[in-house]
Amino acid sequence: MAQKVVVRVMTMHDDKTKQKAIEAAADIHGVDSIAADLKDQKLIVIGQMDAVAVVKKLKKLGKVDLISVGPAKEEKKEEKKEEKKEEKKEEPPKEEKKEPKKEAKKEESK
Repeated sequence: MAQKVVVRVMTMHDDKTKQKAIEAAADIHGVDSIAADLKDQKLIVIGQMDAVAVVKKLKKLGKVDLISVGPAKEEKKEEKKEEKKEEKKEEPPKEEKKEPKKEAKKEESK
């Protein structure tokens, strides 16, 4: 399951250092997506990777604070479940025609 790691990179104050932080995080095996926020100096990394590896790699750029580690929200699965529920509600109940077939079989055997 994918996890979300939020890290504050203290040295990330311009586009050049932001690009270096993104490239450093991209080198880690298992990273799916990276988002950077210069205003808050935050880097959000999502994927199936080790949070320690992310921090260790980013420490080469400067001081790093690990803010949070947790599961990434999987919106796609939730949307699919909601769509399936809506489809079930829209479909009319199916009428079974098993009873007439049984009667027809009884008549044939007589």
